[in-house]
Amino acid sequence: MITRKLYLYFPKSETEKPIVYQLVKDFNLIINIFRAKVTPQEEGYLLLEVSGEEQDFEDAVRYLQSFNVEINKGIKGFVWHEDKCVSCGNCLTHCPTNALHISDLNTRKVMHDETRCIECMACLTHCPFGACSSLF
Repeated sequence: MITRKLYLYFPKSETEKPIVYQLVKDFNLIINIFRAKVTPQEEGYLLLEVSGEEQDFEDAVRYLQSFNVEINKGIKGFVWHEDKCVSCGNCLTHCPTNALHISDLNTRKVMHDETRCIECMACLTHCPFGACSSLF
C-alpha cells in the first residue's frame, strides 16, 4: 500500500463531476481530503492524501488525466514566503507540528520545515506580514 498527496486543479467544466466518489468506488482508494475549494461554475482545487495499491493509484491518475484536471503529485497547498518573514515568532505557538520553528537560538530566525507541515493553515491568520499563505 502506498500513500501520496495529490493537488488537483479543476477547470469549471469539470467541477460538477463526482471525481472523489469515483476514486473511492472504482479504484479502491482511501481518500483524505485535506482541503477543498470547488464551486459550481467556477474553478476548483483539491488537496488529497490518497492511499491504496500502486496499480490502483496509477489507474486513478490515468482516469483523472482523461479529464481536464491538472494533477500535481506531492505539491503542498501551503506556501511559506521566507522573504516576507520578519521572524516575529507570532506563528510559532499556532504551529502544532513545529514546522515553523526557530532553528538557531542566536539568530532567532523563523524557518519552515515542509516535511513536518500538515497544512492545518493555523499560521495563516496569525502572520501579520503574509509570510504564510495558501495556494487556494
